[in-house]
Amino acid sequence: MVQIWFMDNDQSDQRLEHKRSPAAYMELSELYKKTGVEYFNINADDYLNDKQLNELRTSRGYTYEDEITCSEKCLPDYANKLKTFYTEHLHTDEEIRLVLDGSGYFDVRDGDDNWLRIQVIKGDLIIIPSGIYHRFTLDTNNFIRARRYFIGEPVWAPHNRPADDMDCRKAYLQHLGQLSKA
Repeated sequence: MVQIWFMDNDQSDQRLEHKRSPAAYMELSELYKKTGVEYFNINADDYLNDKQLNELRTSRGYTYEDEITCSEKCLPDYANKLKTFYTEHLHTDEEIRLVLDGSGYFDVRDGDDNWLRIQVIKGDLIIIPSGIYHRFTLDTNNFIRARRYFIGEPVWAPHNRPADDMDCRKAYLQHLGQLSKA
């Protein structure tokens, strides 16, 4: 099951857990309300026939997908790619990832600008909303294989912070305000 915790401010190895001391966790039921991030558990061994995934693909209009493997062996320019993934940024589209194997961390900002670390493992599907500041890193296992889903052709443009004037950021903050009132 997915775990979510508030991060410390330690700047050492990004692949470590970086839990606050004492550790402060967030319940999965609070994740969407506080960030807009959605979580689903999918049968990674039979994802092509997973009913929930197929319903998500249809209802959200995901028409393009591919697979990425992140590891020192499989990812060209590994060290620089990890630095790029870990730079705080946002996208104009949702970021949808289904972990097929391995593990890693998605870090997202909550409404108070705290970092939340979301540990993802096999079977976790996470939807990072458009306009949220986030980043990704591997954990100390240094391996993840994931499906990526898109509406139409993939848009790979990260917009590094600050990007507060972008329409997607403004829409995200408005949506976040509505979630906090619900």
